[in-house]
Amino acid sequence: MQVTTIGLDLAKNIFQIHGIDDHGEVAFNRALRRAQVLAFFERLEPCLVGIEACGTSHYWARELIKLGHNVKLIPPAYVKPYVKRGKSDAVDAAAICEAVTRPTMRFVEVKTPEQQAILAVHRTRDLIVKQRTQTINMLRAQLAEFGIILPQGVYHALKFAKNSVDGEPLNLPQDAQEVVFDLCEQLLFLHAKILRHTRHMTQIAKREKRVALLRTIPGVGPITASAIVATVGSGKQFKNCREFAAWLGLTPLNRSSGGKERLGHISKMGDQYIRRLLVLGMTSRIRSIRAEPERFDPWFADILSRKPSRVAAVAMANKTARMIWAVLTRNEPYKVRII
Repeated sequence: MQVTTIGLDLAKNIFQIHGIDDHGEVAFNRALRRAQVLAFFERLEPCLVGIEACGTSHYWARELIKLGHNVKLIPPAYVKPYVKRGKSDAVDAAAICEAVTRPTMRFVEVKTPEQQAILAVHRTRDLIVKQRTQTINMLRAQLAEFGIILPQGVYHALKFAKNSVDGEPLNLPQDAQEVVFDLCEQLLFLHAKILRHTRHMTQIAKREKRVALLRTIPGVGPITASAIVATVGSGKQFKNCREFAAWLGLTPLNRSSGGKERLGHISKMGDQYIRRLLVLGMTSRIRSIRAEPERFDPWFADILSRKPSRVAAVAMANKTARMIWAVLTRNEPYKVRII
């Protein structure tokens, strides 16, 4: 009996493995402690191993690849249909084992430690940006209770915080002044952290060749480019540019039936962070396109003249995603189309 396929259900301490042999029969379905996992796979002949793409999955995939196994990461949503009934580690491992053998299954590319390191910078910066927004909202709400209304925008909140920390008097009760002072200090601290991580991303963009190539695309800056390279890699796992745009959730949701084609809003599936960065990047370009449309691709000016700004921004993000795929797969800079 030779084990050919294994479904590995990851956990913090107790892992579940489900294996089938070359006759399609269940060879084992057992639990392993974390310290036993690598030793178990070392004793096996190289085989196909399926793992859900979740926390720590890329680490375990790299370790098993070193042992000679063919490891495939599967999005959890694509494993769910193969769960027979109930919910347990044994059932999940069996579902993973079945899903990994499907010929039409879509897999997640295993990331390198360098890619995960870049993503760690992005996730940390994104978290701090959210914390800064929470702090600004809290500061604005507290001041409003005493009749002080802060103008909208990060700039005005930072200006108020700096003036308060520098000693500008506030017409507030003593207890409220202490609270506002703490919030202002916290806001300035978080903003300094964001600037530091942004500079770090700029340094990453300078040393990574593929990031530099993506930055030749209009509207793609160092943050967006480094996030895409860290998440997607070479981009060759996608057959064409439309598949990449669909993976980002930027293509219309298809609800066709009975020979009638019905396209709705964008699917919003896939990587939400990259999709947000692309849409924000295109939103910032809209003002420039409206001011000087002759300097840009006529397609952008045309879509902006026919559609609302937000719809146009998403359409521009879709088109930019296709440019990104072409630059990544061809490994050459973006070339402006001359008409």
